[in-house]
Amino acid sequence: MRTPHRISNVRAPFDDGQEESVPQEPERAASPYDELAALDDHTGDNPLDDFLREEPEESEEPAGPLGGLGGLGDLDDLDDDEWAPPNHRRGSRRRTRFAGLPLVAKALVAVVVLAAFLTLADRWAVLYAEHRAAQQLKKELKLTAAPEVEIEGFPFLTQLADRRVDAMKVTVPDVAADRVTLAKVQATAQDVRIQGSGFTGISGATVDRMRGEVLLSFADMNRELGSSQVTFTGHGRNMVLARGTLPVAGHELKVRADARIQRLGASGISTDIDHMSLAVGDLATYRPGTGADEGLHLTRRSVARITAETDKARRLLAIPAIVHRAGVPDRAVREAERSDAKLSELTGSPRFVKKVMGMNLVDIAIDHPWLLRKLGMDPALLDGLTRLTRPELADRLSLAFRLPQLPGGHGYVRLRDVRVERDGIRVELSGAGLSVGH
Repeated sequence: MRTPHRISNVRAPFDDGQEESVPQEPERAASPYDELAALDDHTGDNPLDDFLREEPEESEEPAGPLGGLGGLGDLDDLDDDEWAPPNHRRGSRRRTRFAGLPLVAKALVAVVVLAAFLTLADRWAVLYAEHRAAQQLKKELKLTAAPEVEIEGFPFLTQLADRRVDAMKVTVPDVAADRVTLAKVQATAQDVRIQGSGFTGISGATVDRMRGEVLLSFADMNRELGSSQVTFTGHGRNMVLARGTLPVAGHELKVRADARIQRLGASGISTDIDHMSLAVGDLATYRPGTGADEGLHLTRRSVARITAETDKARRLLAIPAIVHRAGVPDRAVREAERSDAKLSELTGSPRFVKKVMGMNLVDIAIDHPWLLRKLGMDPALLDGLTRLTRPELADRLSLAFRLPQLPGGHGYVRLRDVRVERDGIRVELSGAGLSVGH
């Protein structure tokens, strides 16, 4: 900045030639600003201007976010550069951190990543192989649903390369076996040799050894054989109790039977039905068969009801077959017909009651239908009971089954042990040399 000069004498623009005297100001002390102005006038270069125009030297310290000039940067450069959003990612920092790890740590991380990748690939291969095996078993066993297949052992890829699987667990639910359905067939195959080439070219497998078990559930038997509303429960190691009702000639008769479970050959289960009986209310009990204890027998309550009434007791003694089977002498019969006391003494004796209860009334009731009517029984019920033979009733309550035929026709499966448990009949089995596929 320049300082204006002091003008001492000023001539008027329209001067008449005469000098006009102008009073002079008294001299004042010199000022530092006057010296600066004098330097500018004489030299033409102002050191202060040069200082202001001088480019700042590069500083050794790093510039601020905006460059020089106290962190404000070059405003011209800011105007020329295109604006971009800030980058908040820390990838470079992370890479820097990973690069700073020791070589051993890097190797350890690489090993962990590789192991995870190989494990994932191995598990994927297992899932694929299990799916293929399940579909093949479903096809060859003609199942309605694919079984559950679980390949054991790790890793699987090495077993596949060796064409041999250590163990394979197969669970097949709801297998039809004759009149019943096996709730679960579970087997573990060991030393399974894979046939075929490559991973996707597996054509079959051969099982060296196999162990498993079969469960015949009581719940399934109650549902499948439930047309007669019969329920099955375990009793001991090899006994099954059947209890329920059976429709006969329009009447619901209480049925009870005992089934003894035993192994039949190498692949079957048989049931020996015993103590079968059908209760006609509290009047009589029917046991199918022709033995002495079988047929239609009156209950103690029925006999007591007959002997308690004089008219019914005399009519009972009027049947010769009953008198003869009861072993009553003719003289005692005649006395009972003449005296009520003798009649009550005869028919009320324990010997007579026992004899009558032991009689099979099937043929007697056929010849004397009124006897059943007197007891309160429907005569048509007798015809339905006589048609229900022992084999027919035993077949209705039979729990026998045989394992289905295995595919391939090679190897064998044998039943090892049969036992009755709380939830059903459990059978252990073993096998060898089984083949699946081609």
